[in-house]
Amino acid sequence: MRMMGEMWAKLGSMVASVMFMSAVFRDFLPVQLRNHVERYIHKLANFFDPYVQITFDEHTNQFRKQSEVYSAIQSYLSTKFSARVRRLKAHDVKNSKSLVLSMDDNEEIADEFQGITFSWASVKRMANQTSFSIYPQSNEKKCYKLTFHRRYRDIMTGSYLDHVIKEGKAISASNRQRKLYINNPAEDWNSYRGTKWSHIVFEHPATFESLAMDPKKKEEIINDLIKFSKGKEYYAKIGKAWKRGYLLYGPPGTGKSTMIAAISNLMNYDVYDLELTQVKDNTELRKLLIDTPSKSIIVIEDIDCSLDLTGQRKKKKDEEDKEEKDSVRKKREDQENKPSKVTLSGLLNVIDGIWSACGGERLIVFTTNYVDKLDPALIRRGRMDKHIELSYCCFEAFKVLARNYLGLEMHELFERIGRLLGETDMTPADVAENLMPKSDVEDAESCLKNLIEALEAAKEEAKIKAEEEAQQKAEKDEILNAEKEA
Repeated sequence: MRMMGEMWAKLGSMVASVMFMSAVFRDFLPVQLRNHVERYIHKLANFFDPYVQITFDEHTNQFRKQSEVYSAIQSYLSTKFSARVRRLKAHDVKNSKSLVLSMDDNEEIADEFQGITFSWASVKRMANQTSFSIYPQSNEKKCYKLTFHRRYRDIMTGSYLDHVIKEGKAISASNRQRKLYINNPAEDWNSYRGTKWSHIVFEHPATFESLAMDPKKKEEIINDLIKFSKGKEYYAKIGKAWKRGYLLYGPPGTGKSTMIAAISNLMNYDVYDLELTQVKDNTELRKLLIDTPSKSIIVIEDIDCSLDLTGQRKKKKDEEDKEEKDSVRKKREDQENKPSKVTLSGLLNVIDGIWSACGGERLIVFTTNYVDKLDPALIRRGRMDKHIELSYCCFEAFKVLARNYLGLEMHELFERIGRLLGETDMTPADVAENLMPKSDVEDAESCLKNLIEALEAAKEEAKIKAEEEAQQKAEKDEILNAEKEA
């Protein structure tokens, strides 16, 4: 006990001496000399300490905007928690589908990369006070502190930090809520808080698994999309903008819009529904394109009906009905205060010209019910790289719908339905409507029988229509022959 008391007395004396020397150093040494001594003390400490520390502040200096790097690190570390981390914080992050967990202050996480351990800590440090700010500032600034051995500096700067940021952004993208955008009229762009695009949360449940189409065709589209999402280096190598065009065509009700929703859910891309009739001219169209970020799907539905883009590259007809056309055009312009002046060439430049390279990782999707009406220059390969026909319901697509709507993998009525689908044109939308139970007492078999009745009725209707058309053709041919004989 006596030795312990002597030890504590010596320790107390040493602490008192250090405090006294510190007070003398702080109060009596000139500032320049004090800074000079502190600099050498830090150098001496660094000589014996082999570890390097890097801090990543939560906010940038631009109006307290959260740093993208800090956000990426936060998302990355949210997947690295171990049982030793006892204190966590939950954040309601904007645009995220769920709460994001992060370390509480002064907690640490060890992350292993290529056999090297990197230590992360969430800390607070004193902030530098600015002379003026419209935002209230705290004396403390949150940051992440990365600690590693100095021999791994090259690995940290060369690959580890890139790995953290890339993975963090990917995690943020997978967790965020997808949005559906529509373009605003140009008059609203400069208004208070006006933007070029308005959005809502996009929560369409469609997936490729639930999509009613041939499985081989479905797999081909999925593989093409995944290859595109991983093709940044490849597109740079071949000298093309990182974009891809999809043309979806087929009769109404064949699932073109559902296909777009399934692509969005697979790729985690936002959808930008571009309404061309709301775009004043080509310049406005370019501005809208520039304002769309990467990882987005730019959609123009019913491209054949959006604007008159089909005949501008064809030779004009005779001028015999010119006055009538001018009258119709004038009437239309009187009804619309500012008719769109978007041209075919302007649209082509946006999707495949110089302006198409402003941004990367974007899909451009056109839909149409009548592909033959479109100008060949609009849908050629290189602009619409992949043409996808969504046609009438086949037996494989029916089986997907039966599984989705009725939970059936097989039934004795499937064979009969398959035969009728091969003889009758019915869209997946119509098939789905007949498979959907209309009441609680309606079971799966009765729904299949409803579909059979609908297919037989459609078959009979098609037969009658074909006979009428054949009769009309015969009568027309008879009249033409009579005119020739006369």
